[in-house]
Amino acid sequence: MLTAQQTEVLQAAINRIIPPDESPGGWDAGAGDYLLRQLDRGGDLSHFAEFYAKGLDALNDEARTESWAAFATMDDAAQDALLARVEADEVTAKWPVEPSVFFRRLVEHTMEGFYGDPGNGGNRDAVSWQMIGFEVRG
Repeated sequence: MLTAQQTEVLQAAINRIIPPDESPGGWDAGAGDYLLRQLDRGGDLSHFAEFYAKGLDALNDEARTESWAAFATMDDAAQDALLARVEADEVTAKWPVEPSVFFRRLVEHTMEGFYGDPGNGGNRDAVSWQMIGFEVRG
């Protein structure tokens, strides 16, 4: 399971991948719940738990290396710029996982949680389905 600090970094990153606007951002829409549930022991993504823990710690270390601030406390523009550098493997801190691979997995799993079946723990109240006009029948 992720630490409280890793979860804060995860929340901030998910909310930059799917930022809140007139609709909920990724975290409030349940993408974080989905990912935490899937990373937990017995979840479909549990084999990624260590990978995520290392990647989230490295993302936070990268933020501290560049700005002396934790990733979750940086403003949106700074977080976006840092994530763009991570995506391009343009990092200065030592990463125990490949930065661009971590970023791609995070985006992929965030999208699964945001757009997937609410029965899997994400897409709270089918919010993303409503946004795209997918008709949910009861």
